[in-house]
Amino acid sequence: MPADSAPTGADERLKTEPFLARLMKRPELGAIAGVVLVTVFFLIVADPAMFTLAGVLNFLSPAAQLGILAIGAAMLMVGGEFDLSVGSMVAFAGLVFGACVVTFGMPLILAIPLTLAFAALCGAFNGQIVLKTGLPSFIVTLAFLFIYRGLSLVGLKWATDGSTQLRGVRDAVEGDVLAPLFSGDAFPGLFVMLAEAGLIDTFKNGMPKVQGIPVEILWFIAVALVATYILLKTAAGNWIFASGGDATAASNSGVPVRRVKLTLFMFTAACAALVAIITVLDSGSTDARRGFQKEFEAIIAAVIGGCLLTGGYGSAIGAFFGAIIFGMVLIGLTYTNIDQDWYLVFLGGMLLIAVLFNNMIRKRVTGER
Repeated sequence: MPADSAPTGADERLKTEPFLARLMKRPELGAIAGVVLVTVFFLIVADPAMFTLAGVLNFLSPAAQLGILAIGAAMLMVGGEFDLSVGSMVAFAGLVFGACVVTFGMPLILAIPLTLAFAALCGAFNGQIVLKTGLPSFIVTLAFLFIYRGLSLVGLKWATDGSTQLRGVRDAVEGDVLAPLFSGDAFPGLFVMLAEAGLIDTFKNGMPKVQGIPVEILWFIAVALVATYILLKTAAGNWIFASGGDATAASNSGVPVRRVKLTLFMFTAACAALVAIITVLDSGSTDARRGFQKEFEAIIAAVIGGCLLTGGYGSAIGAFFGAIIFGMVLIGLTYTNIDQDWYLVFLGGMLLIAVLFNNMIRKRVTGER
């Protein structure tokens, strides 16, 4: 054979992976499939009112509140850590925010940044303990689940002379220019125009049945977009995946693993504080049971969204769809004759199915047998 002859076959390095194979490796695939299946199920068994504009916004509202928590949990899980204290942080941050506006009379321009910063500091404290001691974040944050819940009880009794509920928030923020950004409905004028044009349902007096888009849904979308951009389009996203995949190898490659994980703990706690601010302003009060057990739902939504319990793999947009599944089931059951206690069975079943599915995907990605 001449010395300059070359094989006629294609270079293996240039081989294109089939579209279906690439699709199967996407972490959010299971969550998107779950949304489709749950939608089909409720289209069959639920009252058609569930899928009117009012019905859709009705189940997207609780999905948005859970979803903000789930996206924070997903980012941290991709980074290889857990935070089981986010549900209690909703109550604790709600206490801080409520005390700022009611007890101390602060305007929202001070109370909101202060609450977010306070929560971020609490997240940093959790992260420092995990990083300094080497203890599993599961154990450390489980401890803070109880600590923050207990501090919420004690703090509320101090702020209210014995009650576990702090009222008067709506009166305290009345007229504040920032209030509409964190509570109520957005774009009410647009919905009036749509009603006048006959494009949406109206009451007999001509007013729209839907007054606007609940602001938590807009925050939910914004947080999902920002988190997805960070994970997929920035060097920080690569650092997060590397830190969760193999922290030692990532550190040896120059990735600031400790700083990445500390920042993720702070981001997760800040997401919980954002939920606290939104829910406190919406309800006009805060109480010690706010966010109860939401940490488990957030983690389940993240797992449904494709996050591996071992870290290094996952998707913020997957957590977005995972939370929508929860909202659809939670509210959708009220549109059927099915006992709502089946929601708990659904939680456990979806977690098990998601873990099995994600384990199968992990094996496909890594080539593990």
